Amino acid sequence: MDEDAASAIVGIIVLLVLVALPIILKVCGIGAKRVTMKNPTTGQIKTGFFGFSWTYFFFGWWVPLLRGELGVAALHLLFSIVTLGIWQIIVSFMYNRQYTSRLIEAGYRFFDSPEVNQKAAEYIGVDLDVHRQQPAVR
Repeated sequence: MDEDAASAIVGIIVLLVLVALPIILKVCGIGAKRVTMKNPTTGQIKTGFFGFSWTYFFFGWWVPLLRGELGVAALHLLFSIVTLGIWQIIVSFMYNRQYTSRLIEAGYRFFDSPEVNQKAAEYIGVDLDVHRQQPAVR
């Protein structure tokens, strides 16, 4: 086999792994989980997330930009450029927790099934009993 054919095969394998790995891990239960959140003051409902963010892993600073977090997106773009993309890999493990924590700080409360609420609270590090009793802060 010549060198070009070997390179093409390696490229195809790498591409298949990059495409298949997130799907396989998601099927196995690894990756982001959704939790419905509601702001009791405004009645607005948003989706919070917890767990590894494949979306952030592949799209980086575009994720906070599309979720309306312009300042966060600008910082993430800057850090991704400065670190040559390493920031994007590291933050994939933390972004969903940080996003959901910012929703909580904005007054949102868990508004999902008790099981999902409990899992999200444990992962994010929120005491669910205290969380239920706190009034929303504007």
